[in-house]
Amino acid sequence: MDYQKLAEILFPDVTDTPEMLEERFPARNAPEGAVITRMAPSPTGFVHLGNLVQGLTSERMAHQSGGVLFLRVEDTDAKREVPGAVEVLINTLKHYGIQFDEGATIDGDAGTYGPYRQRQRAGIYHVYAKKLVSEGKAYPCFCTEEQLAAMRETQEANKETTGYYGKYAMWRDRSMEEIQEQLAAGNPWVLRFRSTGSIENQFKFDDVVKGKLTITENDVDHVLLKSDGIPTYHFAHAVDDHLMRTTHVVRGDEWLPTLPFHIQLFNALGFKLPKYVHIGPLMKMDGTSKRKLSKRKDPELALTFYKAEGFPVAAVYEYIMTLLNSNYEDWRRANPDAPATDFKFSPKKLNPAGNLFDYAKLTDVSKNVISKMNAEEVYTLLLEWAKEFDADFAEKLSADKDYAVSILAIGRGGKKPRKDIAVWKEAKPYMGLFFDDYLQKPVFDEKFDKGIIRTVLEKFLSVYDPADDSGMWFDKVKAITEEIGFTTDMKAYKADPDAFPGTVADVSTFIRQAVTGQTNSPDLYTVMQILGKERSLERINTVLKSI
Repeated sequence: MDYQKLAEILFPDVTDTPEMLEERFPARNAPEGAVITRMAPSPTGFVHLGNLVQGLTSERMAHQSGGVLFLRVEDTDAKREVPGAVEVLINTLKHYGIQFDEGATIDGDAGTYGPYRQRQRAGIYHVYAKKLVSEGKAYPCFCTEEQLAAMRETQEANKETTGYYGKYAMWRDRSMEEIQEQLAAGNPWVLRFRSTGSIENQFKFDDVVKGKLTITENDVDHVLLKSDGIPTYHFAHAVDDHLMRTTHVVRGDEWLPTLPFHIQLFNALGFKLPKYVHIGPLMKMDGTSKRKLSKRKDPELALTFYKAEGFPVAAVYEYIMTLLNSNYEDWRRANPDAPATDFKFSPKKLNPAGNLFDYAKLTDVSKNVISKMNAEEVYTLLLEWAKEFDADFAEKLSADKDYAVSILAIGRGGKKPRKDIAVWKEAKPYMGLFFDDYLQKPVFDEKFDKGIIRTVLEKFLSVYDPADDSGMWFDKVKAITEEIGFTTDMKAYKADPDAFPGTVADVSTFIRQAVTGQTNSPDLYTVMQILGKERSLERINTVLKSI
């Protein structure tokens, strides 16, 4: 077989050579040890937590080594592409702090190693396809869908491995005449790789996360180019990672079965193999067993879920860092105020088996993150969230910024800040008592006579003075307590509850409910200071009329 002639017949319009492409995409001028890596998602419109885990792994590896992180859109499967998906992808990753140094953008490309959308790189792949054909490493296959289906049925009936290999690779060694006859008839063809592997052979491979693996050689003649001339993921990945000078490929371990073919393909093309970083799956407890997070079953897999719930980006970032490196939490305790980017991330500390996603822990991390923010930060992020997910609440927050900030400032700062808010969705219930439209009607404990409650509120109205400090304010509450025969001695009450009709805590609760509608609230003295005398007393009077 004259392979050079076959290459010219199949790719008559390809005039570029691999050497020309090597010159067009030269080795990067990067410091020694710099990691050049990428995110290479398909534009399906669904951006999930796994994307973020891979993205943060790639971003940390690249940026803490002085390297490059780029975005490549793997859109070779047109059937799966969703309109606008690239924009969703870029905006979502940007929202979570994944900043790309180059690659696909919403309206084009940024960088000199593009195009960064694979469908726009067809001509580049054809150069290498022609090279492989000319070296006898690839060939055209004219099998119809019906023939491939029949072949699969035969293999299944014989309990053989399914695939296009060995005796089933029916176009592997056809003559030039047979190929030209098919081309002359206008029959469609795909380009297949001519595998030289055998499943009898194994070799060792070192993965950054999984460690030393024993790999069985690939013996399947996989498709490189589909009938429309667009490459498969496998071929595009090899060509692009070489020309874009990728040093590390970060991807989910569901791609491990393709590794034997990818290694074979890089060798056939004469490319240096990048290092592979295969990340284990995210799992959750389902009863007493673990299972992978599922797009169908688990809303928490989608990144849009976290934005809608109102998890701050910093909280999601912190939590994922605890998943990626087990020593991150110790580092954070020792460096409570340091930026997360100061942490020395290591891909070798990734759990090879994957990580267990714990929603309760994420919520706890989020509470801590929000508690450390100042009131201005909380206001800005809360308002941004509310504008998208709760327009009415956003309007109230915007109407009087100083008022909203003063509410959010309650209990902030100090060694033990309040932790009332875990997600922005919880801010409205927490702050609702400060807005008349959201105020709940109080439900008093039925064990107390309404006359007692009325007396407490009337006495409080007669002595309340906003000029009092918190100590004077509480002294007045204690005085009312003693006047109605309740006790201020909580130790005595705990020792003999039946000896007293109630305590100062009950009196405080009557006032709290009248002012806030709730039995629990932030410090009542501070709440009344923020509400102001007129609104505070008006609320108490409204409750008095209803008792």
